[in-house]
Amino acid sequence: MPDLLLNQHHYICEMAEDLNITISTDKTDQYQSLIPQIEALLQGEPDLIANLANITAALKEQFKWLWVGFYLVKDNELVLGPFQGPVACTRIAFGKGVCGAAWQQEKTLIVPDVDAFPGHIACSSLSCSEIVVPVFYNENVVAVLDIDSEDLNLFDEVDATYLEQIVKLVNFK
Repeated sequence: MPDLLLNQHHYICEMAEDLNITISTDKTDQYQSLIPQIEALLQGEPDLIANLANITAALKEQFKWLWVGFYLVKDNELVLGPFQGPVACTRIAFGKGVCGAAWQQEKTLIVPDVDAFPGHIACSSLSCSEIVVPVFYNENVVAVLDIDSEDLNLFDEVDATYLEQIVKLVNFK
């Protein structure tokens, strides 16, 4: 019996290929290489948490950002979901910090300098810039993708465009 379980586990692990990291100074090239790989990771996997975890891992591996993670809307607040990086704030209120503001405004927020954002919640003192992308299901925000960088002014409309495409790949049914 253990051999069968080992074989089943081995089979499952071999179905997913290693992530191919694109080395380029052009982040458009990096996103265009990464998105089909994320689609392949999500294909056929119905579990939301597993898919969110793989998305965060793929983004962290490709871009080496400080923190990449999802907050899920639960009981009228954002609750920490799958992430990669240092420990994080567990709950964020509606309208509070960059994540709560993106949820409230229902739009992607790019913050070039987190210290200049009124009400910024500093989960890590290393964070200098941030982008938060709301995730929609049935026209409601059900989660946000939060990404922090140790560099000032790192995120722009290119990131917003591709990250919005990535969150649309997630099935929140």
